[in-house]
Amino acid sequence: MNTRSGPRPGGRSARVQAAVHEATLELLARHDRADITVPLIAARAGVTPSTIYRRWGDLGELLADVALQRMRPDGEPADTGTVKGDLHAWAEQYLEEMSSEVGLSMLRDVLTASSGEVPVPCRCAALIANQIVVIVDRGVARRQAVPEVDAVMDGVVAPIVYRLLFGAVPPTHEQVRGWVEACLKGAQKKRVAAKSVAQA
Repeated sequence: MNTRSGPRPGGRSARVQAAVHEATLELLARHDRADITVPLIAARAGVTPSTIYRRWGDLGELLADVALQRMRPDGEPADTGTVKGDLHAWAEQYLEEMSSEVGLSMLRDVLTASSGEVPVPCRCAALIANQIVVIVDRGVARRQAVPEVDAVMDGVVAPIVYRLLFGAVPPTHEQVRGWVEACLKGAQKKRVAAKSVAQA
């Protein structure tokens, strides 16, 4: 567990992680989640079950680690030229990805794990926040009004995840656009207030 909280392992440790992750993904693609066990994964990966238990603790932690790796973005958010465009594009893509069966399974797996120096859900949130930071930094460079990263996490990401996991129906694209617009309005109000103070 501690290994996953720090830098990515190298050498044999990296090979073991890659083999176990690959075996887990292959089994998830072929079997019901309820039928997957640590011994089954170990046999497919060519390692002993004790290797998996020592490294991940239990099946839930392993599934969460695999989900976290799959959630890592391939690149930076789309650059549309404006903070508004970037946030709308990113939020709608996030909704589409997480509302799929694969996305929902990853979210559930991440939520089952909470051990380690940095819990998996916290590391998942950090991955998302880092994407928002890129968008906000672009906006700052363009001298545009930008929302706080926490405002986007609380006002856009949180309701998407909550409604996907606990709501009767998933959020709509219209709702997501509304949440993004609310964040942008808040950012604009702060900018106007800051200018008023500066001019006073």
